[in-house]
Amino acid sequence: MAPSLSNAGSDVSTLVNGHTDSVITLEDSNFLANGHVILSDVPSNVTVSPSAYHASGEKALGGAGAAPGCFVGFDAAEPRSHHVASIGKLQGIRFMSIFRFKVWWTTHWVGTNGRDLEHETQMVILDRSDEGSEPGAARPYVLLLPLLEGPFRASIQPGPDDFVDLCVESGSTKVTAAGFRAALYMHAGDDPFALVKEAIKVARDHLGTFKLLEEKTPPGIVDKFGWCTWDAFYLTVHPEGIWDGVKGLVEGGCPPGLVLIDDGWQSISHDEDPVNKEGMNHAVAGEQMPCRLLKFQENHKFRDYASPSGGKGMGAFVRDLKEEFGS
Repeated sequence: MAPSLSNAGSDVSTLVNGHTDSVITLEDSNFLANGHVILSDVPSNVTVSPSAYHASGEKALGGAGAAPGCFVGFDAAEPRSHHVASIGKLQGIRFMSIFRFKVWWTTHWVGTNGRDLEHETQMVILDRSDEGSEPGAARPYVLLLPLLEGPFRASIQPGPDDFVDLCVESGSTKVTAAGFRAALYMHAGDDPFALVKEAIKVARDHLGTFKLLEEKTPPGIVDKFGWCTWDAFYLTVHPEGIWDGVKGLVEGGCPPGLVLIDDGWQSISHDEDPVNKEGMNHAVAGEQMPCRLLKFQENHKFRDYASPSGGKGMGAFVRDLKEEFGS
């Protein structure tokens, strides 16, 4: 078993040990889903709170049946702005996941053990088993969803000896904490597609900071064909190229209803560079580290644009683009 981060075991009232109000339980240092082990050797500083919501996202009432999920947290020895805590070993269970491989991009990943996970994993779905012929007898799909807890963000990463580690960080040494109760949400179900939707509903009600797409009214622009300049130019985007790109789409019979001028028009630079230097060549496609925004004004490529009708800069360019190709 991994060493506990706390000198004493958790004495939190929300700790679940064989709790019958959740499909997912913690018994004898094992996380179980319908009685099947999903994570073993769970450290004693890990805490579990049964979800107060059913799969529909509605508040669970007494006697209404077991909730499909639970919240996971941990106690640390001292307050810090960054913690890495093991929540149990993952061994021999196929999983699919989404992890952040760049500051701004995520992609999928698969494996069968804790060591197969990637850092900055944002979501994990454990595969169901084929055991048992009776309904509910097999191990269900289980979703592991890192959450925000106060000023802290969480992500999943690989630990030693197939442990699954939960990384919790505030991003500031002035913001510290030693105890977390809902840094991760675990949700079980037999339908992997419904599983994610149900878990997000629970997260919505738990956090109270966002709404689902189905609860919003999308703007009409989402039904328009749009063109983003990123894959065409990356950071070398410039007014002439955008003009030619839009012109080509129009002449080809696919006039864009919107144009997104992506990264490459801002005034950016690295921290160590002079503030009056626009770092046009500092960040290229595939580079991990972003630059810092120096000012709100566009960089010289767009700042120096001169409109045939008089005006200069990004505003003049956008007006010309709309007047020439607007529909």
